[in-house]
Amino acid sequence: MPSCTIGRIAVVGAGTMGNGIAQTFAASGAEVLLVDVSPAALEQGVAAIAGSLARFVKKGSLAEADAQSIRGRVRPTTRLEDVRDVGLVVEAVSERADLKRKVFAQLDAQCPASAILATNTSSISITEIAAATQRADRVIGMHFMNPVPLMKLVEIIRGQETSDATLRAIQTCAESLGKTPVEASDYPGFVSNRVLMPMINEAVFCLMEGVATKEGIDTVMKLGMNHPLGPLALADLIGLDVCLDILEVLHAGLGDDKYRPCPLLRRYVAAGRLGKKSGRGFYEYDAAKA
Repeated sequence: MPSCTIGRIAVVGAGTMGNGIAQTFAASGAEVLLVDVSPAALEQGVAAIAGSLARFVKKGSLAEADAQSIRGRVRPTTRLEDVRDVGLVVEAVSERADLKRKVFAQLDAQCPASAILATNTSSISITEIAAATQRADRVIGMHFMNPVPLMKLVEIIRGQETSDATLRAIQTCAESLGKTPVEASDYPGFVSNRVLMPMINEAVFCLMEGVATKEGIDTVMKLGMNHPLGPLALADLIGLDVCLDILEVLHAGLGDDKYRPCPLLRRYVAAGRLGKKSGRGFYEYDAAKA
């Protein structure tokens, strides 16, 4: 397996994706700076990493000493200026274009000129994000799948100005993590969510229109299509707010009503039923465990 020679890593955003990305880099031997403006989010992110590693230890797939080493390679901070000596930043903040542009402008000002700035966006234009910087040739999409420590795929998306050297460096980096990189063009939703989100959205329409119960819809897709998880349960895992954000990007960017978010999905998000992370979405969960 090739080694990642980019140097120290920073992950900006300590939420579900961010802490998973940080854990994955640390497990590969990298020193990782985990950055979040919220001390509470950082605390939760570090706790999530510890919990994930503990599960690997319990399964017998990771030694306790190795788990401690991985935890030790993740350094949490609320100071964005601490990224001044990193070779790669992976941004994993909320799926909002305005926020990502703001973060990238700040990173561009703080990071070394040689650093690569990657975004874990699941749908937003890499070209649009890169335009907020003075290094568009060194901005790229690095879209991990959830849960990051387990899922092998990384979508690699180059923006209009992303250089060949940046693409090769990130492909090699992904491979060094034990991932399989797949290059996608910079169109809304790339491949994964352009295909996945209409399926989830249609499942929500089926529920809203009374075609079947949520259990029935998920069972049809699991047993009939051999999916490991039904679309409504998967939406709960992803986060209904995230699904809605992605559908909004697809609808606006492609202009096709087949991407129009289901009104029931909007209603659930408005009610705070965001899925597993909030304890309730299409299904109910133990909020403490979630």
